[in-house]
Formats: sequence, C-alpha cells, structure tokens
Amino acid sequence: MNILITGANGFIGKNLILKLKESDDLNIIPFTRDTDIDSLESLINKTDFVIHLAGENRPQKEDFFNTGNVELTCKICNAIRNSNKSIPVIFTSSSQAILDNPYGLSKLKAEKIIEDLYLETGNYCVIYRLPGVFGKWCKPNYNSVVATFCYNISRDIPIKISNPDYEINLVYIDDFIDDILSVIRNMKGKDKIERREITPAYSINLQDLANQILKFKESRNTLISEDVGTGLVRALYATYISYLPTEKFIYEIPSHSDARGDFVEMLKTKKSGQFSYFTAHPGVTRGDHYHHTKTEKFLVLNGTALFAFRNMDTGESFSIQVDHLIPKVVETIPGWTHNIKNIGSNDLIVMLWVNEIFDSKNPDTFLTKV
Repeated sequence: MNILITGANGFIGKNLILKLKESDDLNIIPFTRDTDIDSLESLINKTDFVIHLAGENRPQKEDFFNTGNVELTCKICNAIRNSNKSIPVIFTSSSQAILDNPYGLSKLKAEKIIEDLYLETGNYCVIYRLPGVFGKWCKPNYNSVVATFCYNISRDIPIKISNPDYEINLVYIDDFIDDILSVIRNMKGKDKIERREITPAYSINLQDLANQILKFKESRNTLISEDVGTGLVRALYATYISYLPTEKFIYEIPSHSDARGDFVEMLKTKKSGQFSYFTAHPGVTRGDHYHHTKTEKFLVLNGTALFAFRNMDTGESFSIQVDHLIPKVVETIPGWTHNIKNIGSNDLIVMLWVNEIFDSKNPDTFLTKV
C-alpha cells in the first residue's frame, strides 16, 4: 500500500513514518515544504491512502493560515477527485477548530473541505480534532509546553509558568499513531466520514506538569523512580528522557565499599522496594541477619555462592549452592537468619531486590549468625 504523508518531516510525521516502516507492506510517499506543489496530483495518482498532517499553527503572517491549512487541503481533495478513484484520507485538525481565532477558523474550513469531498464522492474520510500531542521529537520552545518543559528541565534551563492552574488537554504520540494504524488496517469497504478521538486523553495543570517533570530529573539523585509503568506518567517520562542531551545518557550512582567488597544501590521505587547489587571477595561472608517482614531476592550474576539459613524459632537450618551458570533466584524468608558466602575463586557479584526502601530508623535487620 502506498501512503502519502503531508507534513512528513514534522513531529507527528516523523513518529508516524518510523512506525509505518516497521510494516513491510506499507510504502511511504513523503510530502514536505520542499516538495514541489505541482507534483501533488501525480503523487496522489500513485497513492492508496492520504494522511494529511501538514499545517500552519504559528506562521509569520496571518495569511499563511489560509495557505497552509485551507488551500493545501483543497488541492489534496481536488487531486483525489481528479484521480477518479477512492483514496481514503486522514486529516489532523485541532481542538481549536471551535475557537474564533485565525488558526482555529482555518482548521474549521479545512474540515469542511474534507466533509465536502465525502459528500460529493463517498470517499472514506477521517478527521481528528487533536488536543496537545506530546512525545519524542516535538519541537521545544515552539507550541508544545510539554516539549518546552522537558527540554529546558533536562538542560537545567529555567522554565516560566504564568498561570500555574491552567489545565491543558493532552494525548500521547504513540496512542495517536496506534489509532491511525487501526484506521489503515480496518478501512476496507468503508465509505463514510468519521470523527475520531484518541484515548486515553489526559488533563493536567501547568504546575503539576512541571512538578512531575522535575521529579523525573531529581530521581537520578534520590534513586527513587516515579510510577513510570502506566498512564500519563509513563508517557511523560518517555518524553522527558527523549530530550536528554547525549552527555546525560549516563549518570553515576553511589557505591559503598569495605573489606568485603562493594554495595551499590541502583534504583528505588515508591511502593515496590529497591534494586541493588553487591560484590564479595573470595571467602567473604555477607549477611548473618534476619528480618521480621522484609523480604529479598538474590540473583548470582558471577561466581559461586553458598546461601545458608537458620529458622529463628525451630532452629532448622539448611544451605544451598548457587552459581551464575544456571540462573536461580534465592529468596530470604522472614524469621530465618541468613548469609551468603563466596566459595569461588573470583569475586562474587549478586543482584538484589528488597521489597522496601531501606529505612535507617526502622531497618528491620537484626544481626544474628546463622
């Protein structure tokens, strides 16, 4: 399938093209500001699907709203008419189409041109009225507050918030692109016009947005990760990380060393504990303590370890030998004192997960030899 994409080198276009290239049966025909407008009709004759992303939202002259948003849409629709074939169209409008401003009015006119194409020809058309779209590769300090905050905060540049309580509506770029893909894959036999909304949609005020992004930055110092696995926080974190300069792709974390080896805390979570690793020199034993509630998981990454346990109530004891050749997780159990001895000839390296962040005032760790 040949897909013509206008605005191909814009924020949405670049993300969309990267995703479409993952499918072997889709061929991209890019249309940008540098493409000869006179070639539009011939390009559309070769096209099976049009995704019209191009538009003006902050032109130097107000007249350019009409040129970029209305006239280009009209030329696309006329070229489809002249092709004498049905070519589905996706058009990205804006939530500002309901507002009485030059940009909103130009988008509303463009929507009407798309609607007229459907009414005259039955050509399948999809219109998205997009709120703010955010994600990687969006231009900062332009028209996206998310991009601006992420770019500036990641580079220690101050941000300004004139109206902290102002609510903005957002959709994430990947969610939008997933919906476009669903339209492409399920368009056969359709001869209607659709107005689609992207889900999930998010709402957040400017101060909360800034605070969340600042927490992402601070997490490198505290090692405490935000809840980045789902929803808006997940999408914002991916976006923030995408704006890091290359020199910040890497950062140092504290390492604690003594005669036994090293202990390094890598990552802490708010509700699911923390991740660390430690080393032990040959013959060294670590541990010899028990917990009432705290639990741990150990994974030997290098070397051979002997894990020993003793039940603090019954006195029952046992030991197990583990090496890195067969990955096994050894779990500590509340009420059992335990230790780990390096019985190999090389340094032992062990990854460690604990179900709670270490609290020096209430460590739940009681020294008792196995």
